[in-house]
Amino acid sequence: MNKDLVAIFDYLEKEKGIKREVIIGAIEDSLLAAARKSVKGVGKISVQVMPKTGEIEVYTQKQIVEKVENEEDEISLEEALELTPDCQLGQCLEISVTPKDFGRIAAQAARQVISQKLKSAEKDVIHEEYRHRVGEILSGTVKRFIRGKTMLVDLGKVQAILPDRNYPKTEHYQVGDRIQAYLLEVRETEGGGAEVVLTRSHPEFVQELFSQEVPELADKTIVIEKIVREAGYRTKMAVTSFDSKIDPVGTCVGVRGSRIKNVIRELNNEKIDVIPFSEDPIGLLQNAISPVEIKRIKENDEKISIIVSDDDYPTVIGKKGINARLTGRLIDKELEAQKLSEYQKLTAVKLKAYEEIEDPELDKEPLEIEDTSPLIIEGLIAAGLTSLRKVCAMPPENLALKVPGVNFLDLAEKIIDQMEKKKG
Repeated sequence: MNKDLVAIFDYLEKEKGIKREVIIGAIEDSLLAAARKSVKGVGKISVQVMPKTGEIEVYTQKQIVEKVENEEDEISLEEALELTPDCQLGQCLEISVTPKDFGRIAAQAARQVISQKLKSAEKDVIHEEYRHRVGEILSGTVKRFIRGKTMLVDLGKVQAILPDRNYPKTEHYQVGDRIQAYLLEVRETEGGGAEVVLTRSHPEFVQELFSQEVPELADKTIVIEKIVREAGYRTKMAVTSFDSKIDPVGTCVGVRGSRIKNVIRELNNEKIDVIPFSEDPIGLLQNAISPVEIKRIKENDEKISIIVSDDDYPTVIGKKGINARLTGRLIDKELEAQKLSEYQKLTAVKLKAYEEIEDPELDKEPLEIEDTSPLIIEGLIAAGLTSLRKVCAMPPENLALKVPGVNFLDLAEKIIDQMEKKKG
C-alpha cells in the first residue's frame, strides 16, 4: 500500500497537477474519522501520512503526570520514560496508537479520497485551464468510446468528451487516433464535476481552421461575415475585406488553393465555398450560386423564389438539396428554386385559363398591357391579337413566331399581374 500511495502521489502531482500536500491532507482528514472508530481509550488523535514513504501513523497526545487520573489524556512518568527516555513531567507526549488492521482501512479510505480528490482536481483544472479557451482548437488522442460512438479524448491533464452528434457521420476513428476539435463549452456534470465538450461539426470549427491558415483573418483585415455548414458535406462562407487592395476570397483560397486545401484535408475532403459577402440578401444569393444566372426572382419576408435554367437547376439544389438549404441559411431566408421549363409550363397553363373566364376586361379593345412597350403592343395588334383573351389563347411557341422579339414570360407575367390587381 505504501509504495502504491507514493506512486499515486507522483502521478497526481505530475500528470494531473494536484499538489502532494493537498492529496495527503485529504487522505489524513478521511483517515481521522476511520481512526476515531478504530482506536478506543484515547482522547484526541491525529493521522499522519509520510509524503516520501507513504507510511501511515495514528497518534494521540497525553500529558506526563505522576498519577494518572484520566487514562485518555494522561500517561504516567514511568510509562513515558519507557517510550521517550528524556521526557519530563508536564510535557505532552505524542504516542503511536495505529491499529493492527489499519492498513486495510487506510487503503479503502485512501482510494475513496483519491477518487474524490481526482474528480475535484480535474474540475479545478478544467475551470482554470479550459473555461477561457472556449472557441479554440485543441489536439488530443482518442482514449475510448462510450455510449456508442461518443468519444473520450485525452487532452493531457483531462479527458474531454466528443459526443457522436458533434462530429460528422462521414468521419470514423479508432482508439489511439490523433484528433483536432473545437472547444465548444465547459459544463457542470450531475456528479459535481466539470467536463470539456468538443465538436468537429460546428461551423466555427471551420472558421478557426481558416484563421490558422489565413493571417489576414487573424489580424481582422478579412472577416468571415457568415458561415453555414452541413458537417461532412459542404460549408459556405461569406467573407469581406477592410482593405480594398485585398481580395477576401482569393486570400482565403490561397495561391493555387494552398490555404483552403489544408482546411479541406482536415475536414476529410468536405466541400467549401468561399464567396464575397453582401449586405443585400439578393446580392449575397447571386454570389452564392455564381456563375448560375437567375432568370426570375421573387422575394418576400420569409422566402426567395428563383427560376434558373434546367441545366443550372441541379447545381443550385445540390445533392439531397444540401446546396439550396445552405444558401437559404446563408441569406436567412428559405430558398425555393424552379426549373425554367417547369415555370414556363405553369405560366402558360395559368395564362390559358383566362381564356375561359367571363370578364369584360379580357375582351376590351384596343389591347392594353401595363408596363409594356408600345412597339410590342403594336406588333401584337398587327398579328391579330387585339384583346387580352386572344393573347391568352395563343400558344407560346406560336406567339414568338407571330410577334418576333416578344418574350412570352415577360408578357405573361404582366398580364397575370394586371388581372390579379383588378381582382384585388
